[in-house]
Amino acid sequence: MSPDRTAQPARPRLLVLRALGLGDLLAGVPALRALRRAHPGHELVLAAPAELAPVAVATGAVDRLLPASAPGRAVPRTLDWTGPPPDIAVDLHGNGPPSHRLLLGLRPLKLLAFAHPELPGIDGPPWYPEEHERERWCRLLRAYGIEADPGDLLLPRPRTASPAPGAVVLHPGAGSPARCWPVERYAAVAADLRARGLRVVVTGGPAEGDLVARLAKQAGLPDTDVFGGGLPFERLSALVADAYAVISGDTGVAHLAVAHGTGSVTLFGPVAPSRWGPPPDPRHRALWYGPEGDPHGRRPDPALLRITVEDVLRAARELPAAPPP
Repeated sequence: MSPDRTAQPARPRLLVLRALGLGDLLAGVPALRALRRAHPGHELVLAAPAELAPVAVATGAVDRLLPASAPGRAVPRTLDWTGPPPDIAVDLHGNGPPSHRLLLGLRPLKLLAFAHPELPGIDGPPWYPEEHERERWCRLLRAYGIEADPGDLLLPRPRTASPAPGAVVLHPGAGSPARCWPVERYAAVAADLRARGLRVVVTGGPAEGDLVARLAKQAGLPDTDVFGGGLPFERLSALVADAYAVISGDTGVAHLAVAHGTGSVTLFGPVAPSRWGPPPDPRHRALWYGPEGDPHGRRPDPALLRITVEDVLRAARELPAAPPP
C-alpha cells in the first residue's frame, strides 16, 4: 500500500506579544497559562526578547519564543513571523495603538486586545491605567470569555542547585536610576544582616557590574558572594528559589522571588505597589511612601529615598522564617 500523502492540517498558532523584560513576563504568566488552557491544541508562540527563552519554558505555557524587542520598552518595529497569519493574536504588550497595529499587520484571524479610540474595529475592554499588571491581562482575557486567575504565577523549582542556599539576596539594580535605592544603604543592610549571622550575596545584570562591585566593596563581601554580570536564568532562579529572602527595588528579581514563594522585601518608588507589587502574602513586604513619580528618571526617586535602612531591616525581620533549602 502506498503511503498516504494527503496533507495534514497545520497546527493552529496563537501569537502573544509581550516584548518586555523579566518582571513583565513573570507578571504575564497567569494570562499565558489561561491562554494555554483555553487553546490546548494551538502552538503558543511568545514574541519576547531572546534572552527570556528559559523563562518562557519555565512557565509551562509557551511552545516557542519568537525573538522580539526594542529599546526602552517600546513596541518592536517588526516581527519575524513566517507562514500563514496567526489564528489568534493577543496583545499583552500595551494598550495600543502601536502594539495593536504591529499584530494587525500580520492579519490574524482574531485579535484579543484592549479597545483604543484610534482603532474602533477592536472590540476589547477599556484600559485602566491604575490597574495592577497581573489583573490587567487576566481581565482582558475574561472579557473574551477566557477564565484567568491572577494568582496562577508560581514557577516550578529549578533543577539547578543554588550557588548560595539560605542566603539573603541583595539586588541593587533596576531598569532605571529612578528605581535604584542608594548603594550605601544596601551596604548598611548587608552589614546588619551579616552581624546577625546571615549570609548575604549580591546580584546584578550584565550592565550592572560597577554597581555590584561598589556594593560588594562597601559591604565587605567575599568574591564567593558576588554574582555580577547577569547570572544565567536557571542559576539565578535556583539562587532565588533557595534564598532566605530577596531585597531589591521594583525589578525582575522581585517578581522572581514571588514566583518561587521566597520571602521578599521590595522597595517601591516611583511606581506604587498597587500596580506592580506582590500579592497579599506574609512572605512579601512592599515598602512604599509615595507619591508616584517618573519611572524613567535619571536619579533615585524622592519616594524611594524616603525608605530608610531601618525600614528595610524591620521588614526583613518580619518575614516568616524560611524553610531549610
